[in-house]
Parts: sequence; C-alpha cells; structure tokens
Amino acid sequence: MRNLITIILLFTSLVAFSQTSNYSVSSYLDMGTKAPNTHYLGEAWLNSLLQAQGDLGFNITKATFKANSTLDWHKHETPQVLIVVEGVGYYQERGKEPILMKVGDVIKCDKNVEHWHSSSKENDVTYLAIYGGTQPTTWTEVLSQEYYDSVARKVKDN
Repeated sequence: MRNLITIILLFTSLVAFSQTSNYSVSSYLDMGTKAPNTHYLGEAWLNSLLQAQGDLGFNITKATFKANSTLDWHKHETPQVLIVVEGVGYYQERGKEPILMKVGDVIKCDKNVEHWHSSSKENDVTYLAIYGGTQPTTWTEVLSQEYYDSVARKVKDN
C-alpha cells in the first residue's frame, strides 16, 4: 500500500509540474508526404520542417528522392542552400556542368539562378533545402528523361 501511495504522489507531482507550453516541434525523421508528380520525374517525399512566418524569414524542407528521380529546371527569388544528409545526387546550374552531390556537401545557389537537383540513377538522396520568403518556386523548363540519362552517363555515381 505504501508503494502505491508513493507512485500516486510521484505521478501527481509530475503532472502538476509538467510543461504546458506550445512548442513548434517537427520531426526530421518523418519521411513527409509524397509530392504530387507535377515538376519532377520519379518519386519524391517532402517534409516541411520550418516555414517562413513572422520573424523567421526562411524555410527548411527535407526532400527525399528515390533513385532515378529528378526535379525540373527552376529558380527561387532568394538564395537556396542544399545540405546533403543521405545518398547521392546530381546538381546543375544553367550554363554550368552538372556535379555529383554526396553526403556532407553544402551547395549554395544564388537567387534567380536556374538550376535542378535530383537523386542519382542508382541511389536515393535526402537533402535539407533552406530558402527564404514565401514566394513559390518558379518552374522554367521540363528536365527530360533523356537529358537526365545523359547527365548520369557523364557524372559517375561513386
């Protein structure tokens, strides 16, 4: 009986002193939701970790692309930073050669620079995309499967 009373008192004190603040918590571990297949080939999941509002002037989105998946050409009205956290992918800015992006890479794309990024042909890729404001992405041109395949032949997946 004494143990039961001790447990009840302990539980009651924990409930009485627990925090009731409304924290804004999201989970990086969540895969997110499957993106509608409108501006990419293949399969992609997006997890909006932080959204620009009030004093917070930037967004952080976790994007996961299955192997052989790619975004169309696009640009943003603010700079964008990609931090590759898993896998291997491709990145290219208009007028430059495509590169292989891999775990640990941090890629900065200046505002209004047309670019695309994707998984590689053989590997999934997950990256954090950090970008400013509330303006949507401007989609500029469809990236064809043929072009993506030519990049995969040129940029070897290590």
